[in-house]
This record gives sequence, structure tokens and C-alpha cells, in this order.
Amino acid sequence: MSDKMTNDKVDKFIDKLKQWQDEFKFFRELLLESELTEDYKWMHPCYTLNDKNVIIVQDFKHYCALLFEKGVIMEDKYSSLIQQTKNVQAARQLRFESLEEVKERKDEIVWYIEEAIKVEKSGKKVPMKKTEDYEMPEELQAKFDSMPELKTAFDKLTPGRQRQYMYHIGQGKKSATRIQRVEKYVKHILNGKGMND
Repeated sequence: MSDKMTNDKVDKFIDKLKQWQDEFKFFRELLLESELTEDYKWMHPCYTLNDKNVIIVQDFKHYCALLFEKGVIMEDKYSSLIQQTKNVQAARQLRFESLEEVKERKDEIVWYIEEAIKVEKSGKKVPMKKTEDYEMPEELQAKFDSMPELKTAFDKLTPGRQRQYMYHIGQGKKSATRIQRVEKYVKHILNGKGMND
């Protein structure tokens, strides 16, 4: 292990992992050999440069991953970067299913870590879609038309919360489902809350 400062919260996090413990330790060694600083944010190990998040180490049921905060503007030399869901704009993942795979791809991982650092140092920003670039679900718009105070409250929400509602409601396959979702969140929106508040 590098003699670089480690974060006690990351130690505890890794010790509690039921799976992916060895993979996280391997990632950690590689990350600590870089110029990134170890931190613990959003309940996961996070590696920063000048207090800016660069890489988060993630655990899932079927894979573990390195999440690159500005992955969309990084060079993808190995064609390995994955967009987690279609609504994730900036971040991209490198996914792994075993310690053997992590070890086999060590050089690739190191290359992506260095690329992420280079992108962060460049100061490049990820061009983000604005809320108005998203499609407004018909059922939500119909509710705004019948309840102008709901539209006023919606417009006061943060752009992230607006997009969250638009995406969740719009994902309903049937109109009845989308209407049900609109009704479920009317009070939330009127109270200035996000879906999970």
C-alpha cells in the first residue's frame, strides 16, 4: 500500500463489504499510487483532485466499478467506458466481475485513472443538458394546465429535481401509470420537495 494518507471511513467501508473486498483493496492501491486524494462521499470511497471528485469506487450485486465523474469527455482508449443509465450525462463506469478480471486489466485501469486526472487538470467542463432539453410527459403537462400552482411550484424546484420527476413519470409505459405517478407526487412538488425528500 502507498504511504499516502488513507481515510479511516474507507477502511471501515472496505472491512464491512460482503463481496468485492479484494477488488476494492486492489483499486485502492492503484488509486493511492496516483496523485488523487482519498475521501469518503455518498457512502463510497471517492478520489479527488483539488477537492473535485474524479473517481468513485462502487459496489453492485453483479459487478463492482470505477465511476469516472467526467467520463463522457475522457478518451476511451480501450472502448470500456459504460454509461450506467441513459440519463447519466457526465459519468462513465469501468465494470468488473472478479478480482482476476481486475488484475488482468490493471494497465487499462491505470491508463483510465491517469486520463481522468488529465481531464480534471485541463479544467474542461461536461456540457450538460438543460431541463428544457428533456421531453415533458403529456400527463404532467396536462396536470400543469389544470393546476397552474403546480407548474409554479415545479418551476421553483432545482433543475435536478425537475428532471427526476420528468424522467420517472415519463418512464411509465402506459398513460394510466404516468397519471398515477403524477398524482402521487403532486403534494411533494407543491411542498418544494424532490421525489426522495
